[in-house]
Amino acid sequence: MAESKNIDGDQRQKSHKKFHQRKGFILLLGIAIGIIFIGALYQTSVYFSTNESCMMCHVHPHAEESWKLSVHVNNGSGVMVNCIDCHLPPRDDTWAHYTAKAALGIRDVWGYLTKDSADFDWDRKSELEQAVKYIPNASCVKCHQNLFPQGITDDGITAHMYYDENHEKLNLQCISCHLDAGHYNPNYVHGQMTGIPGMNVASAVDSSMFFKEAAAVTAFENYTEQIPGTAVSFNMKAIPGGTFTMGSSPKEPFHQKDEAPQHQVTVNPFFMAEVETTWDQYWAFYANTMSEGRTPPETVYENNLKAMGVDAISGPTPPFGYPDQGWGSGNRPAITMTHYAAETFCQWLSQKTGRKYRLPTEAEWEYAARGGTQTPYFFTGNPKDFSDEGFVRKFFPAKTDSISAYVIYSKNSDNRTQEPSLVKPNPFGLKNMLGNVMEYCADKYDETAYGKRSGVTSNPLITQGEEWVVRGGNYLSDAADVRSAARSHTRHDDWLKTDPQQPKSIWWYSDIKGIGFRVVCEPDSSIIAK
Repeated sequence: MAESKNIDGDQRQKSHKKFHQRKGFILLLGIAIGIIFIGALYQTSVYFSTNESCMMCHVHPHAEESWKLSVHVNNGSGVMVNCIDCHLPPRDDTWAHYTAKAALGIRDVWGYLTKDSADFDWDRKSELEQAVKYIPNASCVKCHQNLFPQGITDDGITAHMYYDENHEKLNLQCISCHLDAGHYNPNYVHGQMTGIPGMNVASAVDSSMFFKEAAAVTAFENYTEQIPGTAVSFNMKAIPGGTFTMGSSPKEPFHQKDEAPQHQVTVNPFFMAEVETTWDQYWAFYANTMSEGRTPPETVYENNLKAMGVDAISGPTPPFGYPDQGWGSGNRPAITMTHYAAETFCQWLSQKTGRKYRLPTEAEWEYAARGGTQTPYFFTGNPKDFSDEGFVRKFFPAKTDSISAYVIYSKNSDNRTQEPSLVKPNPFGLKNMLGNVMEYCADKYDETAYGKRSGVTSNPLITQGEEWVVRGGNYLSDAADVRSAARSHTRHDDWLKTDPQQPKSIWWYSDIKGIGFRVVCEPDSSIIAK
């Protein structure tokens, strides 16, 4: 009996020993596998952090070439900045770095396998609005901790001080002003413009070709204005006065509450420019008035009001960068100027021609845009068919056939303004009343303005408010926002967010591209009487 117990004890000891040996082996094997796995994972991470691996999926045309031409490769320090240095959070934030890497990696591989790169809108992806999604500001700050390095200019010091004091409050990012740092863009200009791009009207044209007199207007009919002292002319359309229903019905697709209630409005006859004010026209104004320096707004305004001669009008200061965004000047609409600058242009044009040019009232604008129609657009079509909004657009594409003939909007703009020759006119002969660029009106914006009117209102003008009315939508707008009744307004502070100047510019906006204007002219009463 004792011997049996001893044998059982020996067997149990041997069994326990074997178990512990197996356990130790499994533990060592697990550790080895873990080390191998972690090592492989690390090496995989290292490999997929190389520029070469990034280029495998990122088939953006010229991405590698533009990177090699950028200051992140071509710089005096000899330091080369790699893809992940800019496009992922810094490595010292391990969780943020690797979660972002995993999420972006999965998305990029999926896109590479399932999408056709030929369908990608690369120009739009290069815009600031898209770039901020893929360039963490922390990555910029990680390398550029000294905002005031040796050799920085006075303008650079001012700009960086503005960033340092306001980046959290205004959500400013380094690429707001340094968009070309990672990928060279020949059309991007950082700093104040020293010349006038495309200003052939003032420098490349023989002065003998300049107009000596403004156009003679003897009847209420279309005419071609010619600006004395320049080679610039433009067409004006005679818009007959009348009464129309302003605003939209709640039944209209994409109706907004500030478009209601519908009400009757009468406008007097007026002339309106066939197209939005072009760069040729605006650079002629710039060259003729030149810059009066950084004069406080109230001083410039008073001087302009008191100006007795054309040359006395204070003109815009030089803009930062090229305000045409490198898209081209000529007949493209002038953009990025402030409402004040547009009003000053009208004042200059009035003194040059002897006629009263101004911005249209909101009522005049909608009356002209409708061209005698009361439908959502002045052409046939339902906004629901043209718009990208709504669940159904996930499965069926929006129609573009009829709207693209009349409107430059998100579907056909190539993310930039276009020349007026690409669209057909409305029934009044006006082009680009919808889309291309938003147009300033003479009214202040009041969301409840329509509800304050009764009966038939004659020539309304809203003078109280903080922001100005803008109409028509722009080249990035959805079809829902280019309806004839659609209203919007300036966002003055937001549109100057990245302007580091103190005081901020009264002439140029730094954070809006799709804004411009067109002029109207008040006809002489003797012409209307004929």
